[in-house]
Amino acid sequence: MLKKYQHIDALLVDATKEELYEKLIAQLNKDFALANIEESFSFDSSPETLKKELHAIVYQLIQEKFAEYLNLLYIMDVSEAKIKALDGSDVVDLSAQVAFLMLQREWQKVWFKNRL
Repeated sequence: MLKKYQHIDALLVDATKEELYEKLIAQLNKDFALANIEESFSFDSSPETLKKELHAIVYQLIQEKFAEYLNLLYIMDVSEAKIKALDGSDVVDLSAQVAFLMLQREWQKVWFKNRL
């Protein structure tokens, strides 16, 4: 059964333990490409690097390319209710929380595909 994660690090540890980390990166890259966002993640990135890069990209999208950010959320199928429930008063914190929601959603996709 898929766990509910309270922190991004626990999710990345499980993805690595279950040998699905590369598939998680592939899913991120696929959805970024579908959203026409030219950023991509290297398969040999450490979980810490992935977390930092995703946070930085989300921050940049919110600040500079909001329409692309919304399109990415739509393509990833991140819950609109969860996004609306976040506190948007600090964009740095907001972008970290959104990056976590994105990874949670991408992890769901990868986890379920692997269970079929």
